Amino acid sequence: MELNQITEKIIGCAIEVHKFLGPGLLESAYEECLSYELIKAGLKIERQKPVPVVYKEVKLDCGYRIDILVENLVIIELKATEGITTIHEAQVLTYLKFAEKKIGLLINFNVLRLKDGLKRFIK
Repeated sequence: MELNQITEKIIGCAIEVHKFLGPGLLESAYEECLSYELIKAGLKIERQKPVPVVYKEVKLDCGYRIDILVENLVIIELKATEGITTIHEAQVLTYLKFAEKKIGLLINFNVLRLKDGLKRFIK
């Protein structure tokens, strides 16, 4: 499956979760439900995948975790906040760098229309 097909499936699953639950819940609830939908869609996922911080030649385990890694290719960072900030965007870009991945999705479920809470990053 190519990256565009994977991200389309992810976004479809996120829309399904948002349609059913709506805004206003904790991030952990959205993570649980989105994980269920992704698995149901036939995608391989890893939840709370550790990401080491690489400083020069040293890898440091600082407790950073990717919310969901799909097919070992796409990073999903979930939010349930008032809005996406530049810090959230920087977080996804940093995860892409340290995890050596090319595609990231930042999904904020605390919006009326999910398309307003969705941002795609390509490294």
